[in-house]
Amino acid sequence: MSKASSRDRLEQALARIADPNGEGSRACLNVYSDAARAAADAADARAKTGGALGLLDGAIVTVKDLFDLKGEVTRAGSRVLADEGKVAAADAPVVQRLRAAGAVIVAKTNMTEFAFSGVGANPHFGTPRNPLNRACIPGGSTSGGAVAVGDGMCDIAIGSDTGGSTRIPAALCGIVGWKPSKQRVPTDGAFPLSYTLDSIGPMARSVQDCADADAVMAGDGPRPIEPVPLAGLRLGIPQGFPLDNLDDKVAVWSVHAMQRIEKAGAKLADETITLFDDMMAVNAKGGFSPAEAYSIHRERLKARGDDIDPNVRFRIERGAGMSASDYIEMSQARARLVRAMDQRLADLDVLVLPTTAITAPTIDEVADRETFGRKNMLLLRNPAMVNFFDLCAISLPIPESGPLPLGLMLVARNGQDARLFQIAAAVEKLLAR
Repeated sequence: MSKASSRDRLEQALARIADPNGEGSRACLNVYSDAARAAADAADARAKTGGALGLLDGAIVTVKDLFDLKGEVTRAGSRVLADEGKVAAADAPVVQRLRAAGAVIVAKTNMTEFAFSGVGANPHFGTPRNPLNRACIPGGSTSGGAVAVGDGMCDIAIGSDTGGSTRIPAALCGIVGWKPSKQRVPTDGAFPLSYTLDSIGPMARSVQDCADADAVMAGDGPRPIEPVPLAGLRLGIPQGFPLDNLDDKVAVWSVHAMQRIEKAGAKLADETITLFDDMMAVNAKGGFSPAEAYSIHRERLKARGDDIDPNVRFRIERGAGMSASDYIEMSQARARLVRAMDQRLADLDVLVLPTTAITAPTIDEVADRETFGRKNMLLLRNPAMVNFFDLCAISLPIPESGPLPLGLMLVARNGQDARLFQIAAAVEKLLAR
C-alpha cells in the first residue's frame, strides 16, 4: 500500500468513485464518505503516536454487498432482497474484525445476484466494466470489488468465493485474488450461496495486501510474507480438463509463466489426477450450489421469480429436482474425495494452472443466454474444483500478457495457507521482473 496518509488515499478513492466518467456508480452501491473520513483521520492520528490498531490500520477497504453491515439491508445484488428490507442487527464477524484492525470501509460493492455466476453481470444495479477494457465483463461474482481495486477506489476488496468469485474477477481485472482454507474465516453474516462451498477472501494489488486482510479476517496475528526460494519447489501441472479448451492467449501466456518459474529452479511435472473424474461424477447429481441455493430461495422463486436475474434463476432452479438421498450421497462422496485429494497432493508444494480458461468476454457477448452459459462454465471450471476439494488457492496476474489480463492460479492443500502465500510472493516477484 502507498505510504501516503489514510485520509489522502481515501480522498483519492472517493474522487474515483464519484467520477462521472468512471465505474463508481456501478461498482459501489453504498458509499460511506463521512464515516470513512472519520475512520481515516483516526488512523492517521494513531500513526503519529505509534498506536496502530493492526495490519490494516488506515487501509481503504470495500466489502461485497452480501456482508451484513449493522442497520443496513443486505441485498446480495438483488432487488428482491432489497425489497424484503431485512435489516442487519450487527456487522458480519469479518467486518467487525476489519474495523477492529483499523480498516477504513469506504463502500459496499456490486456483485452477481445471489453470487451465482462467474461472469459478474447484474441487470438490477448495472454491470461494472472491466478496468482494462470497458467493453468487457469484470468477472464475478465479486465484480464491483475487483473493479474497485483495479480502478483505485480502494486498496483491498473483500469478497466471497464459492466457485471462484474472488479469483475469477481478480484474473480478469489484473489483480490478486485469494481463496483461503474454508474453515479459517467465518462465513456468518455473509448471505449464503452454498453452505458447503462458501469461503471469504480478499482481492488487492499485491500478495502481501491479500495476506494482511486474510490474517485479520481469520483472527491470526501479523504475518509478513517472506518469499521462499523457488529452486527445488515441486509444482504440479494438472492434466486433463483444467487445460482443455483454453483460449490460445491463455495457453501461450500460462505456459510462458510456468517456463519462467521452471527456469528459476522449480521442479514442474505434469500430474494426472483421476480424482477430477470422480468429482465430475459426483457433480453430475446436480452439484452443491444449485441444491443449497434452491433451499435458500425456493419461496422467493415462487413469489418473485420473474424479478430475479434469469441467468441466476435458471441455475438455482436446477437444484429443485435433487432428492435428499442424492444430496446425502453427494456429500458423503465429496468427504471421501477431499481426504483422497489431500493425500494425492502430499508430495507437491502447489498445483499451477490457468485461473480461467478464457480471457474476459465482452458484455455484449454474454447478453445471449447460450453464450452466457458457455462462458460462465469456462470461467468457473478451474477455480471451482478448489472449493470442491476444500483447498486454498491464489490467482496472480501475468503482467506481460497484454491488454486483457490473465491469471495464474496456485493451489495448495487445506491448511497450507501461510506456505502458499510465501510461494505466491516468490512467483509474484518473479513475474513482475
